[in-house]
Amino acid sequence: MTGVAALFRRSEAVIFLVLVIAMIGIGLVNPAFWQLGNIFSLLRANIITGIMALGVLTVMISGGIDVSFPAFAMAAMYLVLLWMLNTGYSGVALPFLFATLIGVALGALNAFFVHAVRMIPLIVTLGTGALVRGFLLGFVGTSNINIDRMPRELIDFAKLDLVSVTGEGGSHIGLTAMLLIYLALALLVHLLLRHTMLGRAVFAMGGDKEAARRVGFNIPLTTLFVYCLAGALAGFTGLLHVSMIWLANPHDLAGMELDVIAAVVLGGASIFGGRGSVLGTMLGVFMLVMVNNSLIIMHVSTTWQRVVVGVIVIAATAVTAWRDRKRMA
Repeated sequence: MTGVAALFRRSEAVIFLVLVIAMIGIGLVNPAFWQLGNIFSLLRANIITGIMALGVLTVMISGGIDVSFPAFAMAAMYLVLLWMLNTGYSGVALPFLFATLIGVALGALNAFFVHAVRMIPLIVTLGTGALVRGFLLGFVGTSNINIDRMPRELIDFAKLDLVSVTGEGGSHIGLTAMLLIYLALALLVHLLLRHTMLGRAVFAMGGDKEAARRVGFNIPLTTLFVYCLAGALAGFTGLLHVSMIWLANPHDLAGMELDVIAAVVLGGASIFGGRGSVLGTMLGVFMLVMVNNSLIIMHVSTTWQRVVVGVIVIAATAVTAWRDRKRMA
């Protein structure tokens, strides 16, 4: 019994239990939830939110916050697509590398203002996000890149399936191979956070920045790492997103900050820094995506879906704050 009690003191175990209960309840209310096509769609919907959440998780553990990542993702994907269209480049690896590097550069800009100028992370990332989005819309362009102009190589890459079955009426049902990219990146971030000195520095800085500095952790390097990682994942995910939906819209991904931060907090990360896990974040992402998916199945309007997400953010943040106060008492 002691082992079970210790297990359920972990945020991940509690989230998993709630997730299982929620899945059973939703399945009983609406059996369509358990259809193979819906399960595959649910897993697919985790990918973009999940990869971005990994970067936000790292920033939050360090004691910061980042709301600029949707703008960075949009800028990286749109600039890279324009480059591909103007040069006729037909590969896949180099565009994803360029998108990632654009994200790294923009993330470094966040790190500079947060550490060197000592600005509040929320204000910095609000500002850089608005700056990048405004620059893109004002100087680069606002037109959509539709499927007829989308580089075919990107579409073919994102169409790869792990499993493909024929559903009712002969319809194709596939589990996208992009899920492997999400899982691989999650494993990489987990290893970085839990099994490297840089990861220890991230947790130490989030727990107490001054104490972390005194014991020898490199605060400037750690700050640069967390914001560059968030930027890199945003840039990579932006291009992956348009590859999966076959449409590049410079206004896309706006408002995604709420969903991603909600998933990270729901996954047990502390809003005060120093606590969080990749597994908890992945469970939080799955929970949030499942709720949105279920609301769509039940024909709940988009407006009310945002209300539900807002309630989840407030509730999860309140629980996290209460838990942190209790542990500090």
